[in-house]
Amino acid sequence: MTAAGLTPATTALVLVDLQNDFIHADGAYARGGATSAAIAALPARLAPVADALRAAGGWIVSTHFTLVPGRGGAPLISAHLKELRPFLGRGDFAPGSFGHALLDELQPADIAIEKVAYSAFYMSRMDFVLRRAGIDTLIFAGIVTNGGVASTLRDAHVRDYGTMLLSDGCAAFSAAAHDSTVASLGTVSRVLTCAEAAALIGSTAPA
Repeated sequence: MTAAGLTPATTALVLVDLQNDFIHADGAYARGGATSAAIAALPARLAPVADALRAAGGWIVSTHFTLVPGRGGAPLISAHLKELRPFLGRGDFAPGSFGHALLDELQPADIAIEKVAYSAFYMSRMDFVLRRAGIDTLIFAGIVTNGGVASTLRDAHVRDYGTMLLSDGCAAFSAAAHDSTVASLGTVSRVLTCAEAAALIGSTAPA
C-alpha cells in the first residue's frame, strides 16, 4: 500500500464476524433479542466495496466467531460471554452451521478464519494464511467496532500489515463506543468511508 492508494492483488477486505448468528433474522442474536439497526445496515453498505475489490483482483477474508462444541455438543463458552449473552447455547456459532456462516449478501469469501476471541489473530492460522497469499494490506469492516474489529486491526498493525478502517463499514451496539473506537484507531490506521474505499479501489483499475 502506498500513501495514496493500494495494490488490489495484495489487499484483503476483512469482514469481521458478519455471520448469520449475529445478524440474520433467524440467527442466535435475533432469537435472543440482541439486535442493532446500525449492525443490520452493514451488509448493504459493504457489498459494493467487496464487489469492487473482487473485480480489481483483491481478496475477501471473513472471520468467524466460533463456539467450539464440547462434550455432548454443549458449547465451550467463556464465563464473561455466558453472562453477557445467556441465550447462547447448543448449536450457536458452531463450525459448519448456518449461524456460523458469512451472510449471503457478502459471499463468497476467499479465506475464512475461525476465531475464539476478539482478535482473529489469536490462536488462529490467520497470519500464516495471509502471508502465504501475499497479502500485506487489510481493509477492516464488521462487528463490533470496539471488540473484534479493534482487536484484530491492532494485532494487524503490530504485525506490520498496512491497515484501513471503514468508519461506516463497522458498527457496535453503542454509537458512543463505535465513535470513540474509530477515533482511537485513527491513530494507527487510515480511516475511510465505504464510498471512499470503493472509489480508491476503482481508481486502481487499468485505463
